[in-house]
Amino acid sequence: MAAIYSGIHLKLKSAKTSWEDKIKLAHFAWISHQCFLPNKEQVLLDWVSHALVSYYNKKLELEDEIVEKLWTYLDNILHSRKLQNLLKDGKTINLSFLTAQVINERISETCVQKSHGNVGTVLSCCRGILSTPPLAIIYTAKCELMVNLLSKLCWLACQLLTSEDAVTSQLFDVLQLTFAQYLLIQRQQINPNRVFGQVTSHLFQPCLLLRHLLMARVWTPADDGRVRQHLSREIRNQVEAVLQAGIFQPELLSSYREELLSERQPQEKKKRALKTILLPVNTVLSKLCDASFCEPTLQVIIVANSVPLLYKLFLDSYCKAENHMVCFHMFTRLFGCLRISHLQEDLWQETLSPVDWSTELLAVEQLLNLVLSNDIYNVAADRIRHKETQFQFYRKLAEMLVNHSQASIPAWFRCLKALISLNHLIVEPDLDDLVASAWIDAEVSEPRTKKPQETLISAMFQTYTKLRQFPKLFEEVLSVICRPAADELRLPVLSAGLTEKLRECLLELPPNQILDILFLILEKCQTLIIPDVKDDSDMALKLLSVSSVLHTFLFNMKSLDNVTPLPVVLRTQSLLNKMQREVIQPLLDLLKDHWAEENKPGLWLEKVSDSALLLVYTWVELDTLLSINCSKYVSRLAEAAGGVTECAAESWDFSALLPGVDRQCWKRVVRLSSSFCSASKYCLELLMLQKIKKILMQTSFQTEADLHTLQHAAAFILHSGRSSMSMEESEPWNGNISAINALTYPAAHWYLVVSNLTILIPHLSLKDVEYVADVLLKILSSTKALGVSADQDSFITAEKVSKALLHSTFLPEIKVLHCAFISCVIQQCASVLCSATQGVADLPIQQLSADNIPWHEEVLSSCKMVDMVEAQSKNNQSKDEAFHCWTTMEKIAQHILLLTRAGSPITLEEDQIESFLHLLEIISALKLDSLFPSDHARCFLLLLSLVANTRANVSCSKLLSLKFLITCFHLLTCLQTGRSVNSIFKVFHASDALEALMTALFAASKCFADVLTTPNWAEFLQVIQTFLEGFLQMIVEKSQSLKLNLEKFTFFLASCKPYADADRGKPWNPAVSQLLLVPLTTLCHVLTLYLQQQSEKKQKFTEMLSVLLEPTVLQTGTAIQLCLRNLTKDQPLPLAFIPSVTTLLKADLSYMSMGGFMKMEGEQENPKDPGKYREYSHTELYQKFYIQILRELTSAGGHLQFLHSALQFLTVFCSVTDLYPGEETALTVFHAVKKLLAGPGTTVQVIQDLEMQLTELMTQLVESCTTEEFCVMIRLVLQGLEVSNIWKQNPKIQTKEVCRDQLLISTIVVPILETVAVLLRQGEENLSNPHHVTLAFSILLTVPLDHLKMEEYGSIFLGIHEVLFSILQCHPKVMLKAAPSFLNSFNRLVVSVMHEGRQKGDRGNTDDFGVVLKCAHLIERMYSHIAAKTEEFTVFSVFIVAQYVIELQKVTLYPSVKKHLTEGIYHILDLCIERDIKFLNASLQMGVREVFKELYNDYTHYHKTKHGEEKYTA
Repeated sequence: MAAIYSGIHLKLKSAKTSWEDKIKLAHFAWISHQCFLPNKEQVLLDWVSHALVSYYNKKLELEDEIVEKLWTYLDNILHSRKLQNLLKDGKTINLSFLTAQVINERISETCVQKSHGNVGTVLSCCRGILSTPPLAIIYTAKCELMVNLLSKLCWLACQLLTSEDAVTSQLFDVLQLTFAQYLLIQRQQINPNRVFGQVTSHLFQPCLLLRHLLMARVWTPADDGRVRQHLSREIRNQVEAVLQAGIFQPELLSSYREELLSERQPQEKKKRALKTILLPVNTVLSKLCDASFCEPTLQVIIVANSVPLLYKLFLDSYCKAENHMVCFHMFTRLFGCLRISHLQEDLWQETLSPVDWSTELLAVEQLLNLVLSNDIYNVAADRIRHKETQFQFYRKLAEMLVNHSQASIPAWFRCLKALISLNHLIVEPDLDDLVASAWIDAEVSEPRTKKPQETLISAMFQTYTKLRQFPKLFEEVLSVICRPAADELRLPVLSAGLTEKLRECLLELPPNQILDILFLILEKCQTLIIPDVKDDSDMALKLLSVSSVLHTFLFNMKSLDNVTPLPVVLRTQSLLNKMQREVIQPLLDLLKDHWAEENKPGLWLEKVSDSALLLVYTWVELDTLLSINCSKYVSRLAEAAGGVTECAAESWDFSALLPGVDRQCWKRVVRLSSSFCSASKYCLELLMLQKIKKILMQTSFQTEADLHTLQHAAAFILHSGRSSMSMEESEPWNGNISAINALTYPAAHWYLVVSNLTILIPHLSLKDVEYVADVLLKILSSTKALGVSADQDSFITAEKVSKALLHSTFLPEIKVLHCAFISCVIQQCASVLCSATQGVADLPIQQLSADNIPWHEEVLSSCKMVDMVEAQSKNNQSKDEAFHCWTTMEKIAQHILLLTRAGSPITLEEDQIESFLHLLEIISALKLDSLFPSDHARCFLLLLSLVANTRANVSCSKLLSLKFLITCFHLLTCLQTGRSVNSIFKVFHASDALEALMTALFAASKCFADVLTTPNWAEFLQVIQTFLEGFLQMIVEKSQSLKLNLEKFTFFLASCKPYADADRGKPWNPAVSQLLLVPLTTLCHVLTLYLQQQSEKKQKFTEMLSVLLEPTVLQTGTAIQLCLRNLTKDQPLPLAFIPSVTTLLKADLSYMSMGGFMKMEGEQENPKDPGKYREYSHTELYQKFYIQILRELTSAGGHLQFLHSALQFLTVFCSVTDLYPGEETALTVFHAVKKLLAGPGTTVQVIQDLEMQLTELMTQLVESCTTEEFCVMIRLVLQGLEVSNIWKQNPKIQTKEVCRDQLLISTIVVPILETVAVLLRQGEENLSNPHHVTLAFSILLTVPLDHLKMEEYGSIFLGIHEVLFSILQCHPKVMLKAAPSFLNSFNRLVVSVMHEGRQKGDRGNTDDFGVVLKCAHLIERMYSHIAAKTEEFTVFSVFIVAQYVIELQKVTLYPSVKKHLTEGIYHILDLCIERDIKFLNASLQMGVREVFKELYNDYTHYHKTKHGEEKYTA
């Protein structure tokens, strides 16, 4: 048959055969085994290659479709498995070099035509050739073809990346493969000049362009993910490898050296020019700066991005100590490629855009960082050997950067910082301009720019601190500040970050240097600024800047103390005197002369006022601090205060404490400064605060004049910012006093007030306290979104301050404010309610906020003393007012109840509910457990009224209404834990409160039918149950009219509207029915709980609880049956009813245990059926639920909520065997559970979640079943275990396989170990065969202890430990013979703990390390138990110690782990005698012996001498 196809070769060559038929024949010939052709594969490959070569050489004319089919045929051959198998078998198959040339030309064509549609097949062929080594020889053997291919592929990739087409992976896969093949060839080349020429001529430009485009492309979702995430990074790495291996070869170092160094030696340049053929630097840079290979704008960016790369590759290849000058000159040549290099010589006429500056400066920054990291610049070597060549270059660079300031570009700051790091002298000649352009005059606001700016300035601080030239730096700073300002609104000199850095530097500086700076600041103020500040806004701004610097220095320098040298103290005192006399006094005089301009002040007057008051505050604060800390310092304030008369002390102004300022002058200054919402007003508040502190500190007891002064000072601070706190617009404050303006003042003022409340509150009037509370609530209630950027996270806002106060622990301690704040919240609630009632008055919440009621008389009486003289006549009225308060609340409680019974709630809209929710959120942040009795009762009445007397509009969101009720009940529950909880029973009966709440809930829940399946409804029922449970427990525990309240509540539930609807035959609303079960079941639960806790001594109380429980049980059962009445036959049980029935059954059982429905004292037995009293109240209901639950159990699958409830019910039900219906027994339940666990929906996770409920149910079944039933259960369990396969293979191997699966470790291995431990604990009585016990050792040896997650490791370790401990304690006979096996298993635990507890450089997760510590502690305990078994282990003590020290010598343990292990091994050393110690010293190897000697020495010193033989005594 093969002979039929033997003429195919002739047909392929025949001109008569069409190309369509030729291709079909060739394809058939390749795949068919029936075609006979000598060397068929090579012939077919040659045929298709020849056809393609002939076509592209114009020797053959073919249609485009035929050409594509030929490429496809070639591609199919190259990727066929047949070809791979033939090559694998050693058959020789070749491709011609012309094929590679054709592929290269076709790719080149595609680049020229810029159409990538038909190149896919060619690329696939290329990949097939390169990935097949025998065929890739056509490229690897002829390097020019490979270089050409790589070049064309790079250009093609660049075209694709610059187009709008989606990027696919095919081209980049081929490109990566080509790079890899070329790198192999490149390493094999022996002619470095040839490689250099190939790379620079053909690959340099496309590679740099490709690298840039891969980095700069904005990737889209349409682009291939592999290219974006993996291939782009891999190709960039290959580009760098190609450039480094091609351009910067080790053999070319001499050429680079000659070219770079000869430029500095012109006399030798001509001589060497003849010898030096290759000029690598010129070649590379000419290619780099050639603008012809891409668009000019793109070429500039590529140069900037490539210069740092080339320098990095150059340094990686050549950077050694002897080549540092070569590296430097290469740096200068590469820097010359950047456009900004021409700015050094003013050769550049064009203006660079900010984008161009940013790109170029990034390149300079990277170059300088490379110089730094590679230590290219050595200051001493450059000065001595090279005549400061490098220094001069860097100087010019620094000068250019300073002269062309680019403060909006982060890289500009980083370049300057790098130059300072190289040598501070580089920038020092331009230090003044640097300070001006990079700091004082720089308008930097963006976080990304501000951070490098602060880094630069911090570097300057640190540098001049180390050089001890800090005064020199700040002399320049002050000079710059005193220059004419370019902008009036100059930014603060020292930000918070710079202030922190300045503080660190000031702590390192000598005191005299700091004082030099401070004297210099005062001199600048006195000589340059103050004389010309009048009517000059620019000078006033300079004054404020200098004052701010002075303030920052004085507040952050190290304080004087008793060990400070006297000259420093005297000089400091002189400084403060000069500051007060020559700066502060002239400024105050200036303000005094212009105080009449308060109505129309100029900017200069405002800034002078800010500066003067800032300096006054600084001077006062510092004088006070120094007088406290340093006994050598003489306080000017103390001297002035000593001469103050009583009349002057009564004055609330500050003139009495400020030397040289009379009272009239100070009043005018205060009046003028108070008119500005700026730093001056804030400083006045600080001064008043300082005055309060001084009076409190220096006066042993306060006179009436002192109290008067304190009150006025506190009131001044508070009212100073009153007008500003009502402003709608405000901004965050950065904490800098000099930065305070009209927008930041509210935040600064409120911060000052809140942070000093503990000082201010005792001296404020009641109205002022109420004002503080009102402002606090308004700020917290504000809905405006204050935009705070990322860099302003540390800024201060009124909102942040208020929230911090609200959540603080000291707000409840400020009792007056706490009470006033609660009153404000209640008033706000009344205001919201008024908007809903449209002016209806006399509502309960409005009554709770009445102003004429003394709600806090016992608290606020002390505050009323501040209100002048009015308190004198009211001291005797407090008791009557308190009585009036409680009487009012009783009336309000009754009013709430009447409104609830009347059924006329107030309708709330969504916005009003949102407002209430916000206010309730504020209440929840308060410490509700620390309220005063009156506040506790008011809050309870407020919440009660909100629930009982309001109702959401029908159109409102049901979920929002639920959220409102949930929040109210959550807060009601929180109030139950308060210390004043008894106060609520002063105003109403507990049953009345419960009636009001439940009546409102029954009415409101009718609208919730649509949300019964949402989590919100379940949360709603849960929060009501939690409240009722706590409230009822409180009634029982506190015996608050127990019988009366609970009987009334039970009667209310029996007669409430749902029952009335049921009696009339109306179907129950499902929401109402579920809600009704909550109070009934909760009452059953509470009564049952307390009935079980009562002792026999409290018989009377027990009988009372029993009497209350009986009707509750009956009523609950009736309610459940009524609720179930509307269910259809096949409808599943409502989930909410199962816990109710479970609770009812528990109550029924508890009641039966107390005697059942027995007659109580004074009652008659039932004459019809006197024996009926012993029956359960609702047996039929329980059985119905039991049957239904068993039916639904098998199909429940993963319905965890149902399974939890169902299993809990079955546990209680199965505890009473009399309840089983018909012939059913515990086996019925066991069968149902077994079927559930075997069901498809019951996963491992479900079983783990149900573990506790399943355990309780199985325990109950086993306890209550008969012996026969128990045997059946065991038989069913064993039938379910498939163990036959275990014996067919090696069980140890199977155990290892199980342990390799991480999922099976916790699900199979750990339970097996736990089971083995439980069995072993049964002791020798039940496990009499020692062989069965020793099998456990085989199990332990198969369980791995390495390569586990730490959580799993802890579980496995504990399991093995428990098995060993059970054997040690419960099987002494086995231990007599099996001690070696025991020690073998135990030693695995010791080794694993040492492995996990070794020091790894980073302790890692704290929880993980805690697991290791627990395991080490278990090892310590086991050692002690082993030591106690002296009979079994004394002979092995040497072996145990030897194993321990051998392992210890291999690792370095964490001290905490080593401590446990060492304490344990000490117990084993107690068993060793002197002969054992000598044996260990003789037999252990050298390194181990040293470890043992150290261990034994510690044992002798720390353990043996302290314990001796005492540990063996009782």
